[in-house]
Amino acid sequence: MPEAPKTSRKANDFIVAEENKKALQFIEEVTTKADEVQKRVLAEILSRNADVEYLQRHGLNGYTDRETFKKVMPVITYEDIQPDIIRIANGDKSPIFCSQPISEFLTSSGTSGGERKLMPTTEEELGRRSLLYSLLMPVMSQFVPDLEKGKAMYFLFIKSEAKTPGGLLARPVLTSYYKSPHFKNRRPDPYTNYTSPNEAILCPDSYQSMYSQMLCGLCQNAQVLRVGAVFASGFIRAIRFLEKHWPLLCEDIRTGTINTDLITDPSVREAVMKILKPDPELADFIEAECSKKSWQGIITRLWPNTKYVDVIVTGTMSQYIPTLDYYSNGLPLVCTMYASSECYFGVNLNPLCKPEDVSYTLIPTMCYFEFLPILRNNGAMDSISTPKSLSEKEQQKLVDLVDVKIGQEYELVVTTYAGLYRYRVGDVLRVAGFKNNAPQFNFICRKNVVLSIDSDKTDEVELQNGMKNAVGHLMPFDAHVTEYTSYADTTTIPGHYVLFWEINVNGTTPIPPSVFEDCCLAVEESLNSVYRQGRASDKSIGPLEIRIVEIGTFDKLMDYAISLGASINQYKTPRCVKFAPIIELLNSRVMSNYFSPKCPKWVPGHKQWNNMN
Repeated sequence: MPEAPKTSRKANDFIVAEENKKALQFIEEVTTKADEVQKRVLAEILSRNADVEYLQRHGLNGYTDRETFKKVMPVITYEDIQPDIIRIANGDKSPIFCSQPISEFLTSSGTSGGERKLMPTTEEELGRRSLLYSLLMPVMSQFVPDLEKGKAMYFLFIKSEAKTPGGLLARPVLTSYYKSPHFKNRRPDPYTNYTSPNEAILCPDSYQSMYSQMLCGLCQNAQVLRVGAVFASGFIRAIRFLEKHWPLLCEDIRTGTINTDLITDPSVREAVMKILKPDPELADFIEAECSKKSWQGIITRLWPNTKYVDVIVTGTMSQYIPTLDYYSNGLPLVCTMYASSECYFGVNLNPLCKPEDVSYTLIPTMCYFEFLPILRNNGAMDSISTPKSLSEKEQQKLVDLVDVKIGQEYELVVTTYAGLYRYRVGDVLRVAGFKNNAPQFNFICRKNVVLSIDSDKTDEVELQNGMKNAVGHLMPFDAHVTEYTSYADTTTIPGHYVLFWEINVNGTTPIPPSVFEDCCLAVEESLNSVYRQGRASDKSIGPLEIRIVEIGTFDKLMDYAISLGASINQYKTPRCVKFAPIIELLNSRVMSNYFSPKCPKWVPGHKQWNNMN
């Protein structure tokens, strides 16, 4: 029987070029007709969901025009719809938000009452996410040619999932995507040619997953043209893993066998063995590089054809830029897309820009966008004023996608196909410019977030609650905390939270170190489930540390702030510090430090579901 004709390299190049052209044309069209597309998207969402309970409850009565929608539907936060979310989680299958069945919940890294927020989603949304992914490489190929001729070494992982009492899966958005047919059964595409086999990505054991992905990446080092992970913190963890385990990895490459004591998952072993071949020369090369005293530029040394590092370095992830520059010898750090559990939003059309200049063009077909203008309190960078619930007058201030003003900051509000209506995402964005008629935004921060190392987001209220639970351990010694502040220390891998405490001791009995360690653990036990999962399961966050500072340290801190122009009448101790000179001042006055002795308790799912089991 004759063989089917093989597709030539030339034909493949033509297909890739045509696909790229179509994707770029799509971006051109939807950004040019941004307002028209937005009007259509809103009408489509409202008409297909006209009979759902939530829209009926607010009296929309089948109207699909913008004016009626804005007049009738309130701007909301998660807490406003939480009772309805709980109904769906408990098994209510009636169309509450969406005419299509809710297929699962996507668990947000944002929390409510210490538990992950649950975002309802539908099967159709996977297609919409895939569309946004399909735009990334056509954009990138304009700046870095021939990426289709090599591989991507991306460290991708799944996280634990749980079932709601009603039987719906609840899991992070990327876990949902990687486990979907859209990812697992993706058609052969030179842009999704990863060094990691699917079995390694989908392995639930994070150690086995990391080891096998790193092993496959090293085996194919000459073919690697780009490297990355979702967050900067995740990629740095992978490099740190290599620092610890390169002797074992070299041994596997030298012999062409995989260590069965380390990799116990048979499907992972089988997938890796298809890639792994005995290569003593490569093992010697990796060993020589990893044995050197300095690891500066280790990425370009081990993967010499790498063109860029694809990771998120905006927002709190910007704290990892110096470390990435060190390991990569200053390779471009590329942020390709802007997305959340609620919805995928936009792409970076200038991916080789500097991290501080990253702006995302919102794609008007993804959802219906609105923007709540932000007012900063006295121009203070850490003080953003957006009331929890909005008056009718404040709701009228929301502006449409095409009406935002350059330089102005806004909170993002979305209406999605999966059934969120005028939902406040909590992201603060600044308008940087326009692509045709679609705005481009710098990501400024998450509203109210004080501390973050990985995907965790801890706000001031949680931190204060943790403090309250911790200081009880000092009472038997007649001691109390007079002042405190915090910062996210990313000089350690993984990074960890640091609390600076100034304490007043009236008692005569010295406070044993174990008491301060108990204080550390008490704070951790009080923090949200995303933080506790990062500590106990993902190992993406290190033990919390308390540093005891000299009496008078916080007076020095105030003096320093006043010397920089702060008003003595309005000065309040910041509950989180990021400014290097302030951290230096605090560190110079540390008398002792203590770490949490063990991981805080964490189990998958929500507390109330676990109580029902």
